[in-house]
This record gives sequence, structure tokens and C-alpha cells, in this order.
Amino acid sequence: MSVQHAIDTCSWYAIHTNPRQEARAESNLIAWGVETYLPKIRERNSDRYASELAWSIKPLFLRYFFARFRFDALGHKIRYTRGVRDVISFGSTPLPVDDEIIELIQSRHDEFGYVKLEDNIGPGDEIVVTDGIFKGIHGIFERNVSNRDRVMILLQAVQFQARAIVTREVLRKV
Repeated sequence: MSVQHAIDTCSWYAIHTNPRQEARAESNLIAWGVETYLPKIRERNSDRYASELAWSIKPLFLRYFFARFRFDALGHKIRYTRGVRDVISFGSTPLPVDDEIIELIQSRHDEFGYVKLEDNIGPGDEIVVTDGIFKGIHGIFERNVSNRDRVMILLQAVQFQARAIVTREVLRKV
């Protein structure tokens, strides 16, 4: 598809936002009837005050989201929307994003609507626990347990081996 053809047809564009303004800019564009897509991920973080694990929701791409519109009709208005820094362009020509890229990201959604990032930990991989009571202990990834977020690892210590069940988010492949 040529760039000129994309400018006068409805295409996806990457929108660059001001810091931490992704949701605000998206909300403003939705209010104008513009189709938007702000892919989000869900990460589990430790709460240092309560010593618990908590979920945090973050944009997949910090300071970016996607909007579908006709650039010749709405480009100027979108560039000056609150929260928007600019439409990604090459020089002064806006760059459309292929529909296949949007579809690929959307195909990675989990049952909660968040983009699932692929973890490359598999059975037999050496891991290190990054948080919790086993922090710093090395082991071998054994298998997933019935709960999707929990895994079984074989801990390795001096003259000692044991199995433990931990959350997947506290593991890092060595």
C-alpha cells in the first residue's frame, strides 16, 4: 500500500503520547469516534510495604498506542489532541501500520484482555528465584502446576535438593 493511498483511506497509525498520557490521549480520541487500540500487559510486582505480590497494569509500548483514521481528514486534529505528542511519521509523511501487525498483537491477548508476553522458561532450564523467601536460590524448572501462575522447581543448595512451588513471575532464566 502506498503512503498516499493510506493517507486518504482509513489506516492504523502509531500515536506518540506525552509521558504517562496513553490513557488520556486514547480517551480523547475515542470521544471523537476514532477507533483506538492501547495494548496492555499485566505484571506481578512485590509490594515492599505489605510483602505481598500485586498486579500492575502497564501499556505494552510506553508512550505509544494505535489509532485508526483517515489522516487527510483527522490528522491535524489528532496531532493537537491533549496527551498526544505526534503521529509517527517519516519526515512530514505519516507512516501507516499494517493491519497484520495490529492483528498479531491482538492475537496474543489472554482471557483478561492483556497481551501475554512469551516466557521462554521450559522444563530442564536453569532458573534463579528473584523475589520471595527463596530469593537468590538457583534451581531447575520442572513443570507447571494446576494453577497457571504457579510452577514447580527443583531447588539446588549445598548437599540438599528439594522441590518447591512458586509463582512464575519470580523466576528468571539463567
